[in-house]
Amino acid sequence: MPDPAVPRAPGSMPARYLFVSDIHLDPAAPEAQRQFLDFLRAQVAGPAATAPARALYILGDLFESWVGDDDVAGERLAVLAALRELTASGVACFLLHGNRDFLIGEDFCRRTGCQLLPDPVVAEIGGERVLLTHGDALCTDDHSYQELRSIVRTPAWQRRFLGLSLADRQLLADEARAGSRAHTARTIPKIMDVNATAVAAAFKAAHVRRIIHGHTHRPAVHDALAEGHPVQRIVLGAWYEQGSYLVYENGRYELRSLPR
Repeated sequence: MPDPAVPRAPGSMPARYLFVSDIHLDPAAPEAQRQFLDFLRAQVAGPAATAPARALYILGDLFESWVGDDDVAGERLAVLAALRELTASGVACFLLHGNRDFLIGEDFCRRTGCQLLPDPVVAEIGGERVLLTHGDALCTDDHSYQELRSIVRTPAWQRRFLGLSLADRQLLADEARAGSRAHTARTIPKIMDVNATAVAAAFKAAHVRRIIHGHTHRPAVHDALAEGHPVQRIVLGAWYEQGSYLVYENGRYELRSLPR
């Protein structure tokens, strides 16, 4: 993994950070969107929070699919408006690409006030260097997915794809989602989880003791040793059945759920 930059949220707010991943917002699941908008208002900046968050980190797959920044009709406008309201209130919002929405670009950031970060990236959280990543690059046992990922993340492929009409891009995205479901159904679950060697390499390359990621939809806190030192890997949950998030507050991390 490359040695990433260290983004810092504004320093005038209390040290409270929130992390989400794999919200997979989609018109077919309006309840997830309602819950995410409520989460932004209540947990991030609103009355349910003990203090406004210093920053919200969205670690990929905010949307079930994203075929370009011109695909913002319908329900998506409410999401962009809510993110703009959040960032305008002074809460920093950082975004990583996921495997579903890696075409989010500069226009999305201009409209929402979110800052797009490279994946992986090291952020300073409570005075500690923490590696943040969507997590799909750690699933190295899934060879067919990694091959596809290496193709669609190239600038040349993305330029060709974004040059198609919006209708064609949406059709291709629907076909890709169907292919992804078929791949998931026939692949051994262990293969789609992170690879232990890849995780160890990430700890070593980034010089960190903590990694936070999503993608696998298996929320948990994993404590281990890396080169004789205690390390921790925190996995965020998906929002298909219920919302979930990670909060850093008062010097500790806690995974929390938002039942529907």
